[in-house]
Amino acid sequence: MSAVKTRTKATRVLVISRGAGNMKPDVEAKLRKVFADYLVVDFDPDQDIEKLISSRARIVVAGGDGTVEFFVRKFADSKHPVGIVALGTYNNLARALGLPTQVGKAIAVARDGRSKAITLGRVNGRIFVEACAIGLFGETIALGDSAKDMELGKLAAKLKLVVWAKPFRYELSGDLEGSGSAMSLVFSNTATIGSQLRVSDATPIDRSLEFTVHAGRTRSDIVGRAIKSALSLERSEDGAAQVFRFSKLEVKTRPRVRVYADNFLVGRTPATITAETSALKVLLPR
Repeated sequence: MSAVKTRTKATRVLVISRGAGNMKPDVEAKLRKVFADYLVVDFDPDQDIEKLISSRARIVVAGGDGTVEFFVRKFADSKHPVGIVALGTYNNLARALGLPTQVGKAIAVARDGRSKAITLGRVNGRIFVEACAIGLFGETIALGDSAKDMELGKLAAKLKLVVWAKPFRYELSGDLEGSGSAMSLVFSNTATIGSQLRVSDATPIDRSLEFTVHAGRTRSDIVGRAIKSALSLERSEDGAAQVFRFSKLEVKTRPRVRVYADNFLVGRTPATITAETSALKVLLPR
């Protein structure tokens, strides 16, 4: 009988995203040196990374919001401890978790931090890290991302959605009861979303999400804030916003409105939005 060779799965893995804004050659070299005992993998959203790692492998992700949040969503229901070295333009999740922005300190936390479960949102079965946005605010998150990346064709298409957006009636049930008219509803897990649009004081350390009433009450307000944030101009605040905490909400609208989980379109209302404690544990400062 011939011997059967089996490949041992890695118990520690470092994921590197070279597309991150602050992933410089010296930063990558430092990462590889500090995590010399880790399997190093280039970020590829199509790669089946589960085949390479054990069921509770420690994962360190070095990249921007897109890469970091991809892995948080992917392994939200797993037992993996996850270290974050935020190297993006906005780093919404890292800032909300109080992670250091200085590279050396961020690496130290990702290597030796304390592990802690965090709160994530779920809308109609889809995980979101930053926010669920219904209506115009969701359209402007996509608009801001397109402006940031200078994707002019996509920017024009998304701008049409913003221009055509209309107010809608909404009804809330669950932890909060209410109704009204709005251009957008935002259910946030981080204080800033998308291109660092300020929406609340939420943090994934809390066990609840925050519902912001009329975050960006008019089309011009929302679009102006999105463009300013995308182009790194002044950060404006919506001082009139009312914020409520919740764990579960049912949302109905008339007419039906687009629903976004982070910057991904996931359908239209009605929507069920819940705050859930992640199975994965993020490495935080001690």
